[in-house]
Amino acid sequence: MDISDTSTLVSADALEARLREIGAERYHHHHRFHKLLHGGELTRGQIQAWALNRYYYQCSIPVKDAHVLAKFRDREVRREWIHRITDHDGEPGGEGGIDRWLRLTDFLGLDRDYVESTEGILPATRFAVDAYVNFVRDRSPLEAVASSLTELFAPTIHEQRIAGFLANYDFFTDEMLAYFRKRLTQAPRDANFALRFVRENAGTEPKREAVCRALLFKTDVLWVQLDALEHAYIEGHVPPGAFTPDNVQ
Repeated sequence: MDISDTSTLVSADALEARLREIGAERYHHHHRFHKLLHGGELTRGQIQAWALNRYYYQCSIPVKDAHVLAKFRDREVRREWIHRITDHDGEPGGEGGIDRWLRLTDFLGLDRDYVESTEGILPATRFAVDAYVNFVRDRSPLEAVASSLTELFAPTIHEQRIAGFLANYDFFTDEMLAYFRKRLTQAPRDANFALRFVRENAGTEPKREAVCRALLFKTDVLWVQLDALEHAYIEGHVPPGAFTPDNVQ
């Protein structure tokens, strides 16, 4: 079955089945870069490059979610969605996902000011993440919510990452993996709400088609970031101005 074919979305169950097919085939845990990353095949410098670039995605998620909030007059939806922002930004005096990611980059030996400046990220990283934020800003509330449904598949990659890092790299410790362990519970909660929302609100075939296309777009956003990392840091085509590892093993 062609997962981009949205011609048979006759019910909420058919929609959910198609969404799960998209994730099974298109989620970025299939990407070669992630297989190398989790399998112990990358140098510390290449992992630094991944963590540095991924930071731009992490710090953009609350911006994306603020755009989602702004689309809803229904305060019950806003109440449900707003914790996504605090999950990443943290409550006053508390730690959020961005803090946990920065601790990871600290442990990897990256200067925090440099990471937060985003000066060294790849151009493709910036373009892909900005495209995602703009998609959520400009599309319908239904499509904005649907684009988050990659979280249905996130626990798989977090489990692979935790196991792979600890088994295959002697410089990884459990403390460095706090971000991924937290997302093992946060991502399913968020995904379950988004899935219920699209099932209940995509009541026509055109709306269900839009939901699927939003998820396809998001899988492309995630995939192209790994394409760029592979091109730059495995194939050796680092663009001018981007982070260059100092042959860190």
